[in-house]
Amino acid sequence: MTTLQETIVPSKRVRRITVLISGSGSNLQALLDSASTPSLPNAAITYVISSRSAAYGLTRAKNSVPAIPTSVCALKTFLNRNQGAGREDYDCEVARQVLDSKPDLVVLAGWMHILSDRFLDILNGEKQPPQPPALPPPRPSSLPTQTEPIPSASTSSSTSTSVPKEAQGHEGNTKSLPEPPTTQTFPIPIINLHPALPGAFDGANAIGRAFEAFQTGGIQHTGVMVHRVVAEVDRGEPLVVRNVEIKKEDKLEDLENRIHEIEHQIIVEGAKLVLEELDKEA
Repeated sequence: MTTLQETIVPSKRVRRITVLISGSGSNLQALLDSASTPSLPNAAITYVISSRSAAYGLTRAKNSVPAIPTSVCALKTFLNRNQGAGREDYDCEVARQVLDSKPDLVVLAGWMHILSDRFLDILNGEKQPPQPPALPPPRPSSLPTQTEPIPSASTSSSTSTSVPKEAQGHEGNTKSLPEPPTTQTFPIPIINLHPALPGAFDGANAIGRAFEAFQTGGIQHTGVMVHRVVAEVDRGEPLVVRNVEIKKEDKLEDLENRIHEIEHQIIVEGAKLVLEELDKEA
């Protein structure tokens, strides 16, 4: 007699993503809209760190459903509040806040500071994070506003979470965010979005430099990529690369808009690739 055996497939833990921002957060919004959809399955944005208290991305996080915990870690304010501290101390404090958020993946989505080896060493599990500073990082007295509408974010439900002290009671209901892992696995993957092709226009003002090179006949097109973060600026392994057309009639803002549209797509693709790798290794 044939018997049927029930196969129980264990559900995957929802992966936690911490996003670092400095500005409007349009790429953060792309991640929020894609989380827990086929574009970025089994994942949630669970924490946002901004280098600027006026960054509109903080408002996007607050208005997400569920609201995403946030903190502000501004370089100038940190140095003023911690006399004798230097730039590497700031990087260590950013790393401490990242670790407190218990991420599976860290995404730099318009983060405007170059992070030092000290940051990478902590997220690679090679060095311990510092103790919390004597004074907490600043919190915005009111979140910034702007006229552009905020696209609807993903509304997937999951379980409750514990969040860093900086976020408790600050950014609203977090009961639907996924639980953090019981232990942190190292290294924590970090990816960055850069508006240039691999090996071209590393560092700041990549779009402007590419536009100027096109005007002088130096290049025929530019591109955008998502890459792993390593010590060398914008030199980590490319994960997703797209060529971007530059038209003769383009103004700089035309090229910027074309690049930003592609960025919103590939930042999600890059995050999905890394999380799929983590699931295979689990």
